[in-house]
Amino acid sequence: MSEKLSSILLKNGRLIDAGQNLDGNFDIFLLNGKVAEVAPNLEVTADQVIDLNGLWVLPGAIDLHVHLREPGYEYKETILSGARAAVAGGFTSIACMANTNPINDSAAVTRFILEQARVAPAKVLPIAAISLGMLGEVLVEMGDLVAAGAYAFSDDGKTVPNSKLLRHALEYASLFEKPLFCHCQDNALFADGVIHEGMISAAHGLTGIPTLAEEVDIARTIMLAEYLKVPVHICHLSTRGGVELVKTAKARGVKVTAEATPHHLFLDERAVVDLEYREPLDENLKPSMLCYNTNTKMSPPLRSAEDVAALREALATGIIDAIATDHAPHEATEKAVEYGLAPFGVVGLETALSLALRLVQEGVLTPLQVAARMSCEPAAILGLKDRGSLAPGMAADLMIVDPEREWAVDPDKFYSLARNTPFAGWHLKGRVIKTIVDGEIVFSL
Repeated sequence: MSEKLSSILLKNGRLIDAGQNLDGNFDIFLLNGKVAEVAPNLEVTADQVIDLNGLWVLPGAIDLHVHLREPGYEYKETILSGARAAVAGGFTSIACMANTNPINDSAAVTRFILEQARVAPAKVLPIAAISLGMLGEVLVEMGDLVAAGAYAFSDDGKTVPNSKLLRHALEYASLFEKPLFCHCQDNALFADGVIHEGMISAAHGLTGIPTLAEEVDIARTIMLAEYLKVPVHICHLSTRGGVELVKTAKARGVKVTAEATPHHLFLDERAVVDLEYREPLDENLKPSMLCYNTNTKMSPPLRSAEDVAALREALATGIIDAIATDHAPHEATEKAVEYGLAPFGVVGLETALSLALRLVQEGVLTPLQVAARMSCEPAAILGLKDRGSLAPGMAADLMIVDPEREWAVDPDKFYSLARNTPFAGWHLKGRVIKTIVDGEIVFSL
């Protein structure tokens, strides 16, 4: 239940805001949906005063990459249920991909999504398709889609195999100052693969997906962006070779950004056959069958331990700009099949922040870097001028976090309609306890 107030004063919290490069004790005064003042020991009159007693305050997280399934697949997720999951995880804005039914390749679908989102607790930012029907053959009417409210363009879930079309898409999107989000995958090399091509695929007879399938297309995409001198965003980076391609491109001045998912930052190919390879799971929540657990099947697949290490280093150094969930809900029976037949994708909105805090606990990131990778940088990539920071005048979008709160991941308690998480039973430390969007309390634990 949301709570509408004109003003809120947050006292005695630790503000962690990469947009202002602030990490310290500050009070925050929210007025009429905006941040009005940030300073120590504020003395102002407010409708509600919340004493945080040392809890953390971060700008609301912004997810560059979610699948809300509506229209067409409401049995998996709806815009409302996905948004409820988002705010429970500290996300105040979520960018939703175009692979709905019908596909978001027309202004009518974009407007429908925004209309449905009017009652959602989080801001929903539609990402339109690059090509009609996501078939990679005909460019969408980008101008119409931008006018209808599209924030970016992507054929996510597929690549754009036609390099000429991808070139034109990059050119036209840049005219509207909208980013292109690229799912980099060479379809011929990907073929009928189901997991990473490596130790586990060979030992268990599962068809492998080579790292080259991702890296070849990353290279093509970067070369096009460099030639055209336009920006491009690489979705769900998963390989060491991909990290090197992005790193060297940035060093040359290419306008390339990249994201990584929590599952690619914590799990490697071993999780496909043994969920306990690095985590003692809660016995009450542990999946009944550990072998070939289909909640470890996603695209790109879980890679090698060396790839995970490279992703973590790249996230810490800023080669990877953002943490994005690639939240991909599926109905339970769709995943309750043989590994090869199960759909790709896992949910992540309600676990991402706590997993990011584990990266802090493990010494990979600082709290300020978490704020940068989950708020400030995603806002910059999407061109959101009034979000991603809590400087005065910005939208009052924030999360309040208890860094000491311990909890076990129980999918049955998710706000999402889906339960397909690879983190069931994990013990995590740090949790969102309150989320505020436009000055309105939309989630309280």
